[in-house]
Amino acid sequence: MPRSVVPFAALVAVVLSVSFAQSEPPAKGDKPVRVAVFAGGGAAKTKGPAAAAVEKTPGFEVTLVTGEDIRAGALKDVRVLIQPGGSGAAQAKDLGEEGRAKVKQFVKDGGGYIGICAGAYLASRSYDWSLHILDAEVLDRAHWARGTGDVELRFGPKGKEFFDTKAEKLTVYYGQGPLLAPGKDDAIPDYEELATYETEIFSKGGAKPGVMKGTTAAARGSYGTGRVFCWSPHPEKTDTPEAKALFRKALLWTAGKE
Repeated sequence: MPRSVVPFAALVAVVLSVSFAQSEPPAKGDKPVRVAVFAGGGAAKTKGPAAAAVEKTPGFEVTLVTGEDIRAGALKDVRVLIQPGGSGAAQAKDLGEEGRAKVKQFVKDGGGYIGICAGAYLASRSYDWSLHILDAEVLDRAHWARGTGDVELRFGPKGKEFFDTKAEKLTVYYGQGPLLAPGKDDAIPDYEELATYETEIFSKGGAKPGVMKGTTAAARGSYGTGRVFCWSPHPEKTDTPEAKALFRKALLWTAGKE
């Protein structure tokens, strides 16, 4: 279902052209960038692939947090929060209304948010439990359990520039992540599409062909003064150097200073 991304308004484009500047790894001698990886309900309780990918990035360190930790103020000591794969609804429930409000405020005040699969569902504006920090709708919600497996991503000019790649396509693992499309919430800046699905999965749950292809697989946006990056697939679970590099690029940008 190929489609074009909704164009940015002129003023928004100016703002985002500044905030989307590429980030660089922390200089030697700088304090490590602290990244919180959610490990409460709806996520792994131990360090998973996302935490491992962060720890392999020079200048970063990981702490695991639960909904209780976030409600108690754990985000005040970190630069980036990662909501990993699992269940978006269960993660939202573990956070609770207070925890979700704290996450939104954290990003609004300049923090970074990376949502992977379940975390992208959570960031969207499609559910009553969503955070509404990325102006993205989830398509074909009735067939979210469409199956798992390898898929191909396609990079347009913006994606090639951001990820610093000449590749047109790259294979990554898909684990029933959201099929994202631009939303229509004027209170949230439009997101920038960096990769789309070139191939699709529809092996389970009554999913039909022709729906997944062309939808957004990787998106970056802003909320308040913070940065939001969402992955529908799992580059951190894909055992190739190219996929790991995609994840690191997104991490560096999300944690970057203006």
